Amino acid sequence: VSTSHLQLAAFVLGTVGWILCTVSMGIVEWRVWHVDNTTIISSGIAWVGIWKVCFISYLHVSPGYKEQFCHKFSGYDSFIPHEIYAAQGLLLIAMFMGLLGLAATVFALRNVYMGITHKTRIAPFFLVGGVFYIFAGLCVLVPVSWNFYSVTHNQSIAFPPSYYMPSSPAAQEAGAAIPVGIVAVILLLLSGIFSLSYRFPMMANTITK
Repeated sequence: VSTSHLQLAAFVLGTVGWILCTVSMGIVEWRVWHVDNTTIISSGIAWVGIWKVCFISYLHVSPGYKEQFCHKFSGYDSFIPHEIYAAQGLLLIAMFMGLLGLAATVFALRNVYMGITHKTRIAPFFLVGGVFYIFAGLCVLVPVSWNFYSVTHNQSIAFPPSYYMPSSPAAQEAGAAIPVGIVAVILLLLSGIFSLSYRFPMMANTITK
């Protein structure tokens, strides 16, 4: 047990990182667009996520009330940029890989704390868990970095007219999903490094005469 403190920390960090990865998938604020025309987008702000785009509008509602309109992306939408498609696929893979990493780490920790001393039932599972954590972290890093690059270069998206969105914002900034994703990357990579650092203790053979 004394040799697996880092791996226990890896499990904790990996769990938090996996949760943050899942949370970043559901957050719509990947990109925050500031638009000049507030006829429909009343607040002048729209949120572009990897699954949908949303904005606040006072159109067709009573005075003093507001309503959030969202348009979900379809797999057949040709206007969606490559970085959003990549984020959809890679984050799903990251979520699955992270879950496998957690399962492998839990199994190894279970054997450690149950006093099982077979190396083949502990060390390989920490190794596999570490590989899964690192792979999951890299799968999150790619879309987060790519979308952040698109934000910093104020890249446009050719939304169809039915979305009531301009093709280019007056300005845009990174939304909450990107820093959440960055933290998830750091935690998953640390989890992988901690898991891979496991060294099975060398046990001296004692002969009782």
